[in-house]
Amino acid sequence: MNRRRFNKILLGSGIAAAWAPFNIVRAQSTKLKVGVLLPKSGLQGLIGQSCQKGADLAPVVIKDLLGVDIELMNADTESHVDTARTRAERLVQEGVHCLVGPFDSGAAAAIAQVAEQRGVPFVINIAAAPQITEQGYKFVFRNFPIASELVRNGLALIDDLFRATNTSPRTAVFMHVNDTFGEANAKAIKALLPQLKLPFKLVETISYDPAAKDLTVEVAKAKATKADFLLLVSRLNDAIVLRREIVKQRWNLMGIISPGSPGMYENQFYRALGKLSDHCITNVPWHEPKAPLSKAVDEAFRKQNPKDQLRFHALNVGYTFEAILIVADAYRRTKSTDSKSLTEAIRQTEIKGRMMLGGPIRFNAKGQVEGNLSACIQNQGQKPVVVLPAAAAEAKPVFPWPQYKRA
Repeated sequence: MNRRRFNKILLGSGIAAAWAPFNIVRAQSTKLKVGVLLPKSGLQGLIGQSCQKGADLAPVVIKDLLGVDIELMNADTESHVDTARTRAERLVQEGVHCLVGPFDSGAAAAIAQVAEQRGVPFVINIAAAPQITEQGYKFVFRNFPIASELVRNGLALIDDLFRATNTSPRTAVFMHVNDTFGEANAKAIKALLPQLKLPFKLVETISYDPAAKDLTVEVAKAKATKADFLLLVSRLNDAIVLRREIVKQRWNLMGIISPGSPGMYENQFYRALGKLSDHCITNVPWHEPKAPLSKAVDEAFRKQNPKDQLRFHALNVGYTFEAILIVADAYRRTKSTDSKSLTEAIRQTEIKGRMMLGGPIRFNAKGQVEGNLSACIQNQGQKPVVVLPAAAAEAKPVFPWPQYKRA
């Protein structure tokens, strides 16, 4: 994508006003070295590869937008916390100016310790465990909702879904992965459900290992509750195993709804399940398709990935791109790669013309961005589409599942 095309998108949509105060300086003598840590192999490998697509297009788009030269220094965490820690250490030794990543909450907590000990700014792209930004760290920042905000937004959208479809499920069985992310979400759901006064109650909670290759017992237990629908916090591989087992056991339920977790909107979910992937619902932070920056990123994405679509990677690409944008914006303002100067500039971030749903990117005293929003994403025609809120909707929600039969 050339600069003329990019600027045309900005000027034609009004985003230029949001970036007007930046006084772009295009002559940069030093590249900003960004260490990108992602799980590109192992259990979460496909999701990590999806995030990497957002990192790969960032240097081109950000060069046009801010005039900042970025050098990516990529590392594979291999879906292991200890590996994430050692790879972060290695990147710091190799001279990165900042760290970005790593999708997983457990890995993020480990990298945060390295960043704090070595005095290197670390911007988390995706990870929801709240304790990461509750440690009083000075070099750690997160542009992603913590579990309580993620779940609150997701549960509120469930209520909106029931209203929009004129349905009234009364019971749900809650299944969740037992890793750091899943446990944080389970804790948030337990605390928030009574406060939100939703029309359904949980009749059972079942946790399971995200690496499980057989969920026969867990699904049978969930089916025995005779709950109206399944409330699910998953990862990718287990979501595929779970959906197949539901079909195998002929579990007649109104549908599967996630209050905010990966898995069911990922490209591999559609490839593995085909038509069985349809009608699953995930309430999750998402990009604003109509936003000027989203359009620019989409154009760059299609150019780099001609056989793919941004919609299959929207969350992963969007938040990874924004994490690198945050660091580049700070570097542009401070014109220094000194760790303390760069960290202070990140702390002063205020980006209004963003890609993802929500308010401006602005960090609070804990290094956390507040005000990220979620959308109700439903699989329709083997692709994820926005069905709520109505203002951003691409289609109408379908609930319950068409195959659902009332007892």
